Amino acid sequence: MKQKQIIIGVLLTGVIACLASCRKYLNVEHYFNDRQSEERIFKSKDYTEQWLASAYNALLNNNLEMGNTGNNLTNYSDDMYFNESSGGNGEKYRRFKFGEYDHTWVQSWSQSYGGIRQASVMLNSMSDGSTFTESQVAGYKAQARFVRAYLYWLLLRKYGPVPIMPVKGVNYDDSYDNLSYPRNTYDEVATFIAEEMALAAKDLPLKWDNRNIARPTRGAALATRAKALLFAASPLANGNPEMADFTNDKGQPLISLQYNEEKWARAAAACKDVIDLGVYKLYTTVSRTRGTTDYPATITPPFHPDYSVRNFPDGWADIDPFESYRSVFNGELYASENPEMIFTRGDNQINAEGGIMALARLQMPKTGGGYNSHGLTLKQCDAYCMDDGTPFDRQAVRSKYGNNMFVQASELNDFKPLLANVWKEFAHREPRFYASVAYSGALWTMSSAVSNLPTVTNQQIHYYRGEFNGYINGDTWLPTGIGIMKFVNPKDNNSGNGGKIFPKVDLAIRYADILLMYAESLNELSGTYTIPSWDSSASNAVSRNIEDMKKAIGQVRIRGGIPNFDLSIYGSKEELRKKIKRERQVEFLGENQRYYDLRRWKDAPADEAEQIYGFNTFMTKDQATLFYTPVRVPLLQTTFSRKMYFWPIDWDELKKNKRLNQSPGWPSFD
Repeated sequence: MKQKQIIIGVLLTGVIACLASCRKYLNVEHYFNDRQSEERIFKSKDYTEQWLASAYNALLNNNLEMGNTGNNLTNYSDDMYFNESSGGNGEKYRRFKFGEYDHTWVQSWSQSYGGIRQASVMLNSMSDGSTFTESQVAGYKAQARFVRAYLYWLLLRKYGPVPIMPVKGVNYDDSYDNLSYPRNTYDEVATFIAEEMALAAKDLPLKWDNRNIARPTRGAALATRAKALLFAASPLANGNPEMADFTNDKGQPLISLQYNEEKWARAAAACKDVIDLGVYKLYTTVSRTRGTTDYPATITPPFHPDYSVRNFPDGWADIDPFESYRSVFNGELYASENPEMIFTRGDNQINAEGGIMALARLQMPKTGGGYNSHGLTLKQCDAYCMDDGTPFDRQAVRSKYGNNMFVQASELNDFKPLLANVWKEFAHREPRFYASVAYSGALWTMSSAVSNLPTVTNQQIHYYRGEFNGYINGDTWLPTGIGIMKFVNPKDNNSGNGGKIFPKVDLAIRYADILLMYAESLNELSGTYTIPSWDSSASNAVSRNIEDMKKAIGQVRIRGGIPNFDLSIYGSKEELRKKIKRERQVEFLGENQRYYDLRRWKDAPADEAEQIYGFNTFMTKDQATLFYTPVRVPLLQTTFSRKMYFWPIDWDELKKNKRLNQSPGWPSFD
């Protein structure tokens, strides 16, 4: 093999100054101070693993799927917010919501291309020999190919059409003109991701052992493939004349101007490829007649003739819908115990301040050592339906209870799991509501603190003005008066009294997403299409099949303890589309989905420009009835303009590449 110096092997746009901008991600650089040859690196197992690890590292920090505003601004859409009255990330969040991006917030571009470079070097340089067998080389390359394609997927979601770098790399000594690469079209990027993930899937295992749980599987590759194809089929990228002026350096449109229904068929078939693996299912826990404060007895959904007498997935007779949903996110499960998990970065606490542990800590009340900074909008709170599956109706609830809107001690058995003095709008809601929403008066158990400190465990937290977790001037508080329970374990406690925040598994892709994506794609079809499977071993006839859609959506809703939609809903493409959008809003709260969903659906101009409402948090406990008056929250207002569909490219990147143009609406610095 020809000896080449690794530093000049491959060069990627956005990383022309790669070892200046990406040095912290290339954590194996100390191995290469003597500019070792590719041959030596990839004939050593230790060096090979280190090289691959540095490619994986590009999936962390600014590329985490879920976390706080330090790394995950897109985790905050029209459903959840971040508030920090003293500035810092709170001010960063508010500027972001008005499209006032700062160049230090968009570092995922260079980080992603740094990882793409790292993976490409491995793909181009590694070969079988004395150290590795042919199958081992194929396995390493499949992982590198996955990482490279996944980074393109993250770029596509945020920046839209991006440059696809030559897979063989480019020459460091080439001219500036030849080192400049334009954006590829949206469809080209999505197709590249899909094709690369199909290639990776051939040599990735269906499962890894527990020590390698964060490595990608065949299912992870196929699921990412499905997501890329779904985005390419969605209104933002499929027949969108509003983006006619988004062109490359030669004036060619980057977004498809003509609608193509077959894109939905390809997305549906890709979802079916994941389903047909037979590896994944939604996580459920068994129902229990007895419970504890941390793990209460199952609250059985209202009787339904179809679902109350059947076991899951046909009914909820044998499961606890509340605990089934809650346990997926709060650290109750190891990654290996969750059959719903398709791709994870593991316990993503390498950057604990930005990962899911940070989400839990920022959502927890100050009583338990939390920061009391993450809350929900009233819109999101109202999105959860009643326990019989009917939509929440504020006027109907208030008419029903009249002047008796607070739960009385004598009524506790009729209003489980509510405690006394809780507003009855929170009563008889679907189980996912209680697993996700920290309504005023909810119980926070926080039980890992030592038992002789009752002031920090089993606390009923109210958000009235003057309460410890309500509005107090100069402190963190929830401007809508609605908190978040999702991701918080009942044992989580950060008070410093013997408690701890339990590690949470990063769920970058889970099976519920595939099921709802499958139904969404099928719903958009009017014809029948024959689509090859991912490995071309079979063909799928894809059409708007009501039974297939009903089965996919039904699993998600039944696991959540609510009935499937009526056939009248499935009979209407428009009505089912609305229902699927609402289902995704509820199911994926806080999972960095809604920001991108609203954009791909082209719903963001309406949804993200709506006035944000909450409860009247300036009311004290003595004015509790007035607290629950919906009011506009000026502190959390937002806007939307066309430029906010895609993130801007930083000036430092634009000046390195003369053929790279800015995203629509952002300064080009020409």
